[in-house]
Formats: sequence, structure tokens, C-alpha cells
Amino acid sequence: MRKIMLLFSLIISISTATAQMKIGDSLPDFQLKNNKEATINLTSLKGKTVLIDFWASWCAPCRLANKKLAPLYNQYKNDNFEIVGISLDTDKTKWMNAIQKDKLAYEQLIDAKGFDAKSALLFGVEELPNSYLFDASGKLVAINPTEEQIIMQIKK
Repeated sequence: MRKIMLLFSLIISISTATAQMKIGDSLPDFQLKNNKEATINLTSLKGKTVLIDFWASWCAPCRLANKKLAPLYNQYKNDNFEIVGISLDTDKTKWMNAIQKDKLAYEQLIDAKGFDAKSALLFGVEELPNSYLFDASGKLVAINPTEEQIIMQIKK
């Protein structure tokens, strides 16, 4: 019986460690500091179409994606749309410099433990960039959505 309980707890810990957001899941309730040292809770964004974008300053594909996300945000920010960048940088200075260089006006949060960060584990982030699109009710509708999918969701 003891071995069965040990095996059961091992299975639970493995499945928890590899948590992955699935279509239909709710916007998670957690908070992180932004680039202005304010604490932001993700659930405060319910009521808007929200794109959660995991990135890092050292990730070249992420920096290219930033060049597309910045104008997309500027175009739709008044249409109940929000982008939240979550950096997995471990160096806050490099993160802050990348925000400035890429001219990112949307919310920027940091979870400075790289791929071991709680937010990365919660979402199941295994590579960068990685993004999650939530509808206004806070439900996940797309993982790594195209620009067209994002715009369609904003216009719903």
C-alpha cells in the first residue's frame, strides 16, 4: 500500500510539473512586477482580449516578434485589447534595455527565473517566443496565434 501511495504521489507531481495551458482554460490568477516596479495581477485584465507573450531579451525570434507586436498593440489598444509581455530574462538590466530599444508600450512583466519561472511552468512554456490569446471572458482561445487570429478575436 505504501508503494502505491508513493507511486500515486510521484504521478501527481510529474503531471503538475508539466502543466500546460489548454484551449478553454481560464486566465491564470497570478501577479508579477512590471518594468515600473508595480505589481500586476493578470485577472485584472478580464473583460479585454489579452495576448500573453513570453519572451526574453536574448531571444532573437522574440525580438523580431516584438517588431510586429508593438504596431499591432498601437493599432488596437483602444479596442479593448491588451498585450502582456512576460520576460523570462534573468538579467533585469538587459530586459529593461530591450523594452526601450524595441519601443514596447504594452505591459511588461518579468519572472526572472528563466524556464524555471512559476509563470513559465504554469503555462507550459518550453520555447520562446510563446504566446497565449484569451478572449474577453478570460478563456484561452489560441496558443501561438497568428496576427489574423488575434485581429479576428479583437473584432468579435
